[in-house]
Amino acid sequence: QVQLVESGGGLVQAGGSLRLSCAVSGLTVSRATMAWFRQAPGEERRFVAHILWDGGDTTYADAVKGRFSVSRSTRNNTVYLNMDNLKPEDSAVYTCAVSRFRSGLNYWREESYAYWGQGTQVTVSS
Repeated sequence: QVQLVESGGGLVQAGGSLRLSCAVSGLTVSRATMAWFRQAPGEERRFVAHILWDGGDTTYADAVKGRFSVSRSTRNNTVYLNMDNLKPEDSAVYTCAVSRFRSGLNYWREESYAYWGQGTQVTVSS
């Protein structure tokens, strides 16, 4: 059984940083393409970042480029999202997911993902 558990969210002031973790069980992150999505109140869930199964390629939404960084630890079987220079508009529930496609096909679409965590809340105050 595949399980994803996010942690690391919280309240931070604008300009601050957070690191989110997604602990994975039931599969090996070195064989899985994974992503982070976020959903703000009243909005649809949106793609944030993804990392290809071999760790060799990462992609980011335009809104977070240059501020967020996705990485993974095969030792800990965990995927991370480092978030710097946070803005109030980054406030959302952040969720990690496992892609159905190791190639990262249609990585920006929710439908491309088979497993999801419960999410962790990030709130950025102005």
